[in-house]
Amino acid sequence: MQNAAATSQRFAGLGLGLRTDFQAELLDDASRPVDWLEVLTENYLVPGGPPLANLERARARYPLAMHGVSLSIGASDELDMDYLRQLRDLARRIEPEIVSDHLCWTGHAGINSHDLLPVPHTEEAVAHIAGRVARVQDFLGRRIALENVSSYVDYSFSAVPEWEFLEAVAERADCDILLDVNNIYVSSFNHEFDPLDYLNGVPAKRVRQFHIAGHRNNGSHIVDTHDHPVIDPVWRLFAEALRRIGPRPAMIERDANIPPLGELLAEVGEMRRVAARTLAERAA
Repeated sequence: MQNAAATSQRFAGLGLGLRTDFQAELLDDASRPVDWLEVLTENYLVPGGPPLANLERARARYPLAMHGVSLSIGASDELDMDYLRQLRDLARRIEPEIVSDHLCWTGHAGINSHDLLPVPHTEEAVAHIAGRVARVQDFLGRRIALENVSSYVDYSFSAVPEWEFLEAVAERADCDILLDVNNIYVSSFNHEFDPLDYLNGVPAKRVRQFHIAGHRNNGSHIVDTHDHPVIDPVWRLFAEALRRIGPRPAMIERDANIPPLGELLAEVGEMRRVAARTLAERAA
């Protein structure tokens, strides 16, 4: 399996999460300033119909990434083989550049919380999750990427910081990392750590992709809502990620309070300006 440094030449530049609110407008005009699209895996685990037809249209115009929320890789339940078979079939059908999900658990005893719940940062959890990732990758016949999640509580028995835990899982499982810059910012506020410590602790060779998004600041804590524009501190953190890790495919996530497509494309344009300026400084 290739590592993150061997990212496909097709899967490069700046992308956008494809959402039904604007998919027709985006797909009808191939001149839009977007290099690739990310789709939410669970929206397309269907036998046919309009969702898959639209997905095929997207595939014909752009490189695609598949991003899921149901793998529950940190759970104690057995892996959901029905879900994995659907995931494998969809990946074979659309041939995405990357398949990703979250370093979290989402339920227990067959009950789905519909939330991305953090895992304890322990050696036992590293071994448990790495073993499950290895089985998933063997079943899919491809490497996956795990995304760092936003969190709002800590486990008292966690033994290492999140970035050390993330590195340990990725190295033990031999998988990639989808680094969500906004999630680093959110968690750094909620848990009072320096986000630059996180960036310095992430193994650059494992980072395959960046996510950037907006959030809701409630004063005492921040919630990762994906329903606001990206704020300046997150743009600055994205620039720092590029300086430390180097160029990787990056995208804007917007899942609620979705504005007109033009506003999202303006954010993609800002991401392009930040990336161009930062990478030019890095190369100087």
